[in-house]
Amino acid sequence: MAALLGDLPDWRAFAASWDAMPLDSQLPEGHRYRRRRHATLSVRRGERAFQVEAHQPHYQAVEYNPLVGGIERWFEPVAPAILASASFRSILGLCADLFGALRPSVDWHVECHQFRIEARREAAGQPTPEGVHRDGVDYVLVLLVARVNIASGTTTIHAPDGTRLGSFTLATALDSALVDDAQVKHGVTPVTPVDPSRPAHRDVLVVTFRAKP
Repeated sequence: MAALLGDLPDWRAFAASWDAMPLDSQLPEGHRYRRRRHATLSVRRGERAFQVEAHQPHYQAVEYNPLVGGIERWFEPVAPAILASASFRSILGLCADLFGALRPSVDWHVECHQFRIEARREAAGQPTPEGVHRDGVDYVLVLLVARVNIASGTTTIHAPDGTRLGSFTLATALDSALVDDAQVKHGVTPVTPVDPSRPAHRDVLVVTFRAKP
């Protein structure tokens, strides 16, 4: 991924933007381990550049998210400086190139999520509290930003009927999963602290591409 993305001169500042994010208050009680920011973008067919859309809620049908689907969920926006950063532009450009080549005749609705999953002595952090799932989009990028003092966090890939097809762990910064959401389901195992006396978290950027009608 480093070779594909090229030079990321502001990566340190980009990764630091995961610090001090607000808690995801949309999860039920007992799920206070996720921090999150969200942005909505659009990409026109054949282009790498993106447009930032007005801030809006994230919505998933209950079919795709039985835990908190069926409602509009509002999250704090991704900072404009992060959306304008060289690192973010490189990541979105790569997605536009790859996914655009697979479906060259469509315009894209794009959503971006900064996630921090915290792990504590008394409670593991769940990267996918809804379980093995689809996102209800066309394509997904999950890019690891940082792993700090955590064990597990293994990505699992499943056939539509739930049969497990394989697994892998995003271990170092820029390790990524590229998912054809119409073809497979995915999940991530809970993360636990290696040293319970120190802070522990898993930071990822999730980018979803969905063809506009």
